[in-house]
Amino acid sequence: MEVLFASAPVADLQAGISWYERLFGRPADIVPNANEVMWQVAGTGWLYVIRDHQRAGSTVVTISVSDLDRFVVELSARGIEAGPTVAVGAAGKRAELTDPCGNVISLIEVATGD
Repeated sequence: MEVLFASAPVADLQAGISWYERLFGRPADIVPNANEVMWQVAGTGWLYVIRDHQRAGSTVVTISVSDLDRFVVELSARGIEAGPTVAVGAAGKRAELTDPCGNVISLIEVATGD
């Protein structure tokens, strides 16, 4: 396997674009057509937001960040509030966000052992 594309289906594409621009702190990297936009999240990992009324709000996507506390503060400055940060496993932590359609974006920080 070489590339991962994960989707976040939304009913209102413009509201979705606005929210995900704030999440990623930038406009979409690619706009392939009038019904979807794409952000390169990491290396060969992409998240695309697609207009899909039937599946809107039914996705859970997990994104790993190096410093969850810092990232949550940055999101707050961009108008996105994360849920509480909770411990996961022995040394990890997680915070969840919900986009305007109800898709869940789970942010995780995994201890590297350094």
